[in-house]
Amino acid sequence: MKTFQLQGTPRTTLGQKAAKALRKEELIPAVLNGGEVFTLPYTGTLKEGEKIVEIGNNKGLIVTDFTVSFNAVRKLVWTPEIYAVDLTIGEKKVMAVVKDIQFHPVEEKILHMDFLEVNDKKPVVMEVPVALEGHSEGVKAGGKLSLEMRKLKVKAIYSNIPEKMVINVDNLGLGKTMQVGELHFDGLEIMNAKNAVVCAVKLTRAARGAAAKSGK
Repeated sequence: MKTFQLQGTPRTTLGQKAAKALRKEELIPAVLNGGEVFTLPYTGTLKEGEKIVEIGNNKGLIVTDFTVSFNAVRKLVWTPEIYAVDLTIGEKKVMAVVKDIQFHPVEEKILHMDFLEVNDKKPVVMEVPVALEGHSEGVKAGGKLSLEMRKLKVKAIYSNIPEKMVINVDNLGLGKTMQVGELHFDGLEIMNAKNAVVCAVKLTRAARGAAAKSGK
C-alpha cells in the first residue's frame, strides 16, 4: 500500500458552529480514533486536540480532534487507490487509514473525515480495488468479461493490505462466474459473502450463435 503524507492542525473548539466556520475557510473537521485502550483513570498528559472517551468496563481511549485543508486531502479522497496515511497532528505522528468521509448532499464538499490509527499488531478492515488479469477461456470463445465487484472488503494488518486485489481469469469459461469463496490471498481475510460474484464471462449473441451451430 502506498503512503500519503498529511499534516493536520489540533482542534480544540468543537461544535456545529465552529465546524461551519472552519468549512468557510476550506478547512475540514476531522477526528482520529483507534489508539490503545487503557484503564481509567488516565494518568498521562494529553496533547493539544486530544480527549479521553470512555468505552465501558472502566476502559478508555484517546481521540484526537483536528483539521486538514481541502487541498491537502484532495488527492487522498478523489482517487481509486488506497493509502496508509502518515499523519502528523501538531506534536503527534501516527500511521492511519481513512475510515469514513461525510460529503455534502449536493455540493462537492467534504463535511467531515474520520481516520483510524493503525499498527502492525491490530488488523483493520478496508475496501480494496479489484483488478482482473489474463485472457479467459470464455472470452476466447466469444464471451464478454464483466467485473461485478470493483472492491472487496478485507481484514488484515494494514501493512499487508495490497494496493489492489489482482485476480487471474485465464481459466474462467464461457457462462462461468468467479465467487468470493474461490479466492485466497495470503495474510488477508475477505469479508464479503462467499457466494458473491466477483466477475463473470457472459454469453454474447455471437457466442450463443456459435454454441447453437456447434450443437447441431
